[in-house]
Amino acid sequence: MEIKVNFLDNLRLEAKFDDFSVIADQPIRYKGDGSAPGPFDYFLASSAMCAAYFVKVYCNSRDIPTENIRLSQNNIVDPEDRHNQIFQIQVELPESISEKDKKGILRSIDRCTVKKVVQQGPEFKVEAVTSLEDDAQAMLMQQPDDGVSTFILGKDLPLEETIANMSKLLADLGMKIEISSWRNIVPNVWSLHIRDAASPMCFTNGKGATKESALASALGEFIERLNCNFFYNDQFFGTDIATSDFVHYPNEKWFKAGADDALPSDILDDYCLAIYNPDDELRASNLIDTNSGMTERGICSIPYVRQSDSETVYFPSNLIENLFLSNGMSAGNNLPEAQVQCLSEIFERAVKKQIIAEEIVLPDVPKDVIAKYPAILAGIEGLEAQGFPVVVKDASLGGKFPVMCVTLMNPKTGGVFASFGAHPSFEVALERSLTELLQGRSFEGLNDVPKPTFNSMAVTEPENFVDHFIDSTGVVSWRFFSAKHDYEFVEWDFSGTNEEENAGLMDILKDLDKEVYIAEFNQLGATACRILVPDYSEVYPVEDLIWDNTNKSLDYREDILNLHRLDDEALTGLFDRLEESQQDNYIDIRTLIGIEFDENTVWGQLTILELKILICLALGALEDATELVGEFLQYNDNTVERGLFYQAVHAVLEVTLDEEMELEDYLGNFNRMFGAENMEQVVGSVYGEVRFYGLTPTSMKLEGLDKHLRLIESYKKLHQARKLAAQK
Repeated sequence: MEIKVNFLDNLRLEAKFDDFSVIADQPIRYKGDGSAPGPFDYFLASSAMCAAYFVKVYCNSRDIPTENIRLSQNNIVDPEDRHNQIFQIQVELPESISEKDKKGILRSIDRCTVKKVVQQGPEFKVEAVTSLEDDAQAMLMQQPDDGVSTFILGKDLPLEETIANMSKLLADLGMKIEISSWRNIVPNVWSLHIRDAASPMCFTNGKGATKESALASALGEFIERLNCNFFYNDQFFGTDIATSDFVHYPNEKWFKAGADDALPSDILDDYCLAIYNPDDELRASNLIDTNSGMTERGICSIPYVRQSDSETVYFPSNLIENLFLSNGMSAGNNLPEAQVQCLSEIFERAVKKQIIAEEIVLPDVPKDVIAKYPAILAGIEGLEAQGFPVVVKDASLGGKFPVMCVTLMNPKTGGVFASFGAHPSFEVALERSLTELLQGRSFEGLNDVPKPTFNSMAVTEPENFVDHFIDSTGVVSWRFFSAKHDYEFVEWDFSGTNEEENAGLMDILKDLDKEVYIAEFNQLGATACRILVPDYSEVYPVEDLIWDNTNKSLDYREDILNLHRLDDEALTGLFDRLEESQQDNYIDIRTLIGIEFDENTVWGQLTILELKILICLALGALEDATELVGEFLQYNDNTVERGLFYQAVHAVLEVTLDEEMELEDYLGNFNRMFGAENMEQVVGSVYGEVRFYGLTPTSMKLEGLDKHLRLIESYKKLHQARKLAAQK
């Protein structure tokens, strides 16, 4: 994690990281102002809080209340060497906790990350640089000895060279990549989380049988998502980019709507129109680009090559971001390698969806077949040794598709986690199924997997498929575990060179009568592509283009950002549009309008419901406000402070609207209950003297929205690189 430090007045310092800011000072005896804890105090506190966190996790997982558990830490200093200290952590546990759990709580503290890092002894490297912003990562992990080359199946370059190439590419773009976590909880299963230090919203996860393969996986995914703009899906790019020569790619084209909002004749083709506009309900306005919101420019569309005849077809960027998410995108050492990864991913998701939807019973993989892959077997045995039964299944549907499945059961919770992997190589597909299962997860994380069900409607519900796509945490049917399988086991093999594998996977889609469309993205210096297979590789249902399109943000974005500047007529119009749209009251505003607010602010927690309340208060519509506040209090999951604010608002509204009561009679006790400072804002909000309490003013220029501005700065690096590449 990158922590940037600013020098403030006297000895005060400000450390900024993610969306947080921490102030440190020195005691007056050390010539500070004593206004905040010192850096070493924070270090000591981090150890105690880390220990308490693991106690809390242990107790939460076993429904043990923590109200009467107390924890303290003292640092005992060696009088002859003040840097030699003993951290004494003591935990006061009530008698109601069993001896077994008392021992478990104490053992949980041993897992404290701060404790482990201190005990390991971190290495400090101190150096001067010309610019913190320009100094991208020199290395993400220790470099191997010269001459070391590690090849893995499916990759045309050694891992060491691949990692070096991708690291340099990201450094040249000005992306400072940091590793925020590693996981290796069973043998031969590694995963990690990497992110852009300047814009942590840009992150990926990697997985593999070794730490090198996991790192290559994470970097490759990061580069593919940069090339395909996935990090910036649904987000407002700002007015500068929205009005520039191109928004997404230099070869994009913009198409004007036809008469009566008809679709332009130059987008999509007849095959796609039959899928995406079967009832002629899709309008041009449904396909306006969410990122720019430039309705006047028309529909921003990206060229894809139809593989059946090499013709160029323009796909609206809106359609891609709404329906496909990250499915079918990849980066590779060359185009065939990238395409094999894309197609493998598409088959993994499509076959998985078919198996879950049709409640297909898959055959088990014989133990003697699994034994052919000792590294994979060791990982499976590691899980079973921890009490998690594992079932390995052939998901090829009779040898038709290159897909495998590893299913984990959790006897402690009754939950089941079905993980799928695909690749032309049986071994690679099996390895991917296992590494996907544990990507970024601890053993405790496996307690959150859902329970299987015999309810077919729950299994086939569209959102369940989305959950399976995002993190494989969707529900599976109990029928999945029947001993009477629907297909016989096949020890399949589609492997060959990347060119041969690519051709073989394309043939499978051809046999399914599917058209395939491919776009290659190489402006950033990497080989990356995206493959669309209409009516096969979508993640969200086609109806979302009309009924749940992300560009609904265009109806609200400008007014909400300019909220403090709106007159009563404009506020009434905004409120009416929110009401008439029948949007879920609990959708958060950052999702609605595509703006990344700091989640620790009122903007970051703001929902449509709370926005409606604040508009009603600003307009003096107190009866409407009372009804909405009642709903807010009933289902509030906002912060405690915000909940108390609206509890006080509700009380003041009740008194104000009752002709027989006077607010002055209650203010004394209201002040005692909610605090005089809070009540000042509450009364001011109800009487119209305070408007939109807690929301800092901003505008379409995004003043004060540092988190979103960091995201835009990240995108500008790509935009500039693409512009320079187009000029060459």
